[in-house]
Amino acid sequence: MPAPPPDARSFRSEVVSVVPCGADAVLLTLRPELRLPPIRSSRFFMLRREDALSPAIPRPFSIYRQNGDTIEFLVKVMGRGTSALAQSTPGTKLRTLGPLGNGWPTLSGGGAPWVMLGGGVGSAPFFMAIEQALAGMDGAPPTQRSDLTFLFGAAHKGFLYDVDAFERLGIRVRTATIDGSHGFQGNVLQLLESLQRSNELPERVRLLACGPERMLEAVARFADERHLDCWLSLETLMGCGVGICNGCPIPTNPSGPRGSWGNVKCCVEGPVFKSTEILLGALH
Repeated sequence: MPAPPPDARSFRSEVVSVVPCGADAVLLTLRPELRLPPIRSSRFFMLRREDALSPAIPRPFSIYRQNGDTIEFLVKVMGRGTSALAQSTPGTKLRTLGPLGNGWPTLSGGGAPWVMLGGGVGSAPFFMAIEQALAGMDGAPPTQRSDLTFLFGAAHKGFLYDVDAFERLGIRVRTATIDGSHGFQGNVLQLLESLQRSNELPERVRLLACGPERMLEAVARFADERHLDCWLSLETLMGCGVGICNGCPIPTNPSGPRGSWGNVKCCVEGPVFKSTEILLGALH
């Protein structure tokens, strides 16, 4: 049976700051009681307050940034658990479990360009992915930066969380909003197709996507129809984060590399999967 990663730990963290971000989110910065080594992007932590304000079951969050002895999370306020985190003040103690799961593949050069598709709070696992990719390109010609593109989509500009910080990273960043309030009017896949038609991006790309399940379904279909390599980071609800509660099963593709198993656990074997490994939409 798949097991939690060997570097996962349960520990206390202290809230350093809670800063409003966009229309309905906060940037939550924590200082763990133990020093964490560099963490791969798209891995996640389970977070909860240690008082009665939080539900007993923690909530999963992709790591957003890691700076020295602090870790940062982008928290969209949606219910009791996220509200409790957003209402924290400096010094509040959180129970922290992680790092958990598997992260993105290494964004290496020498192949098709990498295009990252973030939907709303699905942008969270991409900031460090870009930082880590650029660190791996130290000394490389500037043209290699053009192999990294981040397409950020949302219903309106208030859900383009921290977009200015992404733009300061120095790679190609393009935005799409359904209402046209920022950037291209439409969704991220329509934006991608528009950039390909204008030759700003080639037809052959490698895709990474994180966002609502309907968006991920559409990205997986897009990749399958065009025979593109594609990885998805799922935003699945989970109870424990370590494979015990069986609360986050994802149906596998019978003809894919995990087809001998009917389901995989998002918390242990994910949250990142190749799009050919799993069947999104099978649960509805």
